Amino acid sequence: MQGFKRKFVYACLFEALAIVFTTFGLAVIAGHDAGHSSAAAVASSTIAFLWNFVFNGLFERWEARQAKRGRGFARRAAHALGFEGGLVLMLVPLFAWWLGIGLWDAFVLDLGLIVFFMVYTYLFNLLFDRVFGLPSSAMPVAEPAR
Repeated sequence: MQGFKRKFVYACLFEALAIVFTTFGLAVIAGHDAGHSSAAAVASSTIAFLWNFVFNGLFERWEARQAKRGRGFARRAAHALGFEGGLVLMLVPLFAWWLGIGLWDAFVLDLGLIVFFMVYTYLFNLLFDRVFGLPSSAMPVAEPAR
């Protein structure tokens, strides 16, 4: 599976699980009820869903220009860090506003989610690539016929 279909399936699966994890995490860590936590989870997942398309498009464009193909640990780690880093910049202000706390407090609160989601992103990508195959940007370049 390649192209838009791959990105859409990836993002839907990733975010559906993320809503479950975020709802639980916010309820436990922030002490908010499930309704309040799930609203924040859905909002953050909507932002993450859109960021997913933007970031993965940019990452795969960069990846396609690399001489070394495939997805080893370093490339997967760079992907997870880049994705989560961008997401933190967008979500910390949302959580601060939604929970009525300062940016620093929202960042500290988000640290547990950040660590969890970096690991989750790495493992989800690994499993997704094993189930659906690598994207064309990570496939070996075919040698031209001689």
